Amino acid sequence: MFASSALRPARTISIRLQPGLIAPCTSAATAAPFSTKTTTHSARLHPTERPSFTQSPLALAIRHASTAASTTANAAPSSSQKQLTWNDFFALRKTRRRASQVTSGFTAIGVAYAGLQVFVNQGYDGTLAATIGLDPIITTGIASAGMLTVGWLVGPFFSNAVFNLRNRAIAPQIAKKEREFYDRIKKHRVDPTSSSMANPVPDYYGEKIGSVADYRRWLKDQRAFNLKRGEKSARTIRN
Repeated sequence: MFASSALRPARTISIRLQPGLIAPCTSAATAAPFSTKTTTHSARLHPTERPSFTQSPLALAIRHASTAASTTANAAPSSSQKQLTWNDFFALRKTRRRASQVTSGFTAIGVAYAGLQVFVNQGYDGTLAATIGLDPIITTGIASAGMLTVGWLVGPFFSNAVFNLRNRAIAPQIAKKEREFYDRIKKHRVDPTSSSMANPVPDYYGEKIGSVADYRRWLKDQRAFNLKRGEKSARTIRN
């Protein structure tokens, strides 16, 4: 009996401790496969999915700089293309006219000087005088006038070439404004056949127009000419 009574507490203790000792092992054994399966399933990705990686600040800065550079390069042609206004066109037109006049003066003097040197030294003045039957001085004067005219007409070719080369960036806009301007001049200018000494034609070709204000003044002059012509016609009909 003593042995049986002594073994009962030990059996009770072993029975009480057995679930506690076995439970952690069982839970760990059961939890480990579950966690492993869960991790393995979550680690598997769909073939179309890709893991997202955060880019470094240096890579983002380089990408932003390249994008900004491409945007600036695309926007550069549109911003550099300056829109030509009418006042700018008239100012360029006046500059071109003055340059043509100055160049024509130089070319006229140069052509006349070089031509007279050849004309006199080669004896063409005497030959032309004998052919025409005029004095050599008169023939020399006529030849000088012709040379000056040729030199004056040649001058604008050089000035216009320099002007077009200098303003080649806006040359299409200048040509477009030029066509529009002459179309307006042809449309609104008066009929020159009805002019007279008392009522002359006011700037038939619009050469004095140097701004938008000058163009409006030119239109007023054309209307005034037509009104004066109408009054003159009415007086003629009354008489």
